[in-house]
Amino acid sequence: MILPTKRLSQDRSLLYVGAEILRLADEPKTVSRLWQDLQSSRSAQTGLAPLTYDWFVLSLDLLFLMNAIKNERGRIEKVAP
Repeated sequence: MILPTKRLSQDRSLLYVGAEILRLADEPKTVSRLWQDLQSSRSAQTGLAPLTYDWFVLSLDLLFLMNAIKNERGRIEKVAP
């Protein structure tokens, strides 16, 4: 689930989706804006499986637990290294 496995492709692993979210979080964004940007980004790339909102939220949870993102006034921001 977090890492790709024999039954879970790389582009569906939570780390891959989390990396996509971090790439899109170049500025503070609302959750809905990040979701829309991620959907647009994935639809523009060929060969990527569609992503459910649940999987997106799990990726946000993982990033939050890893202290890679924070929620400031309703907007998701990257945490400075």
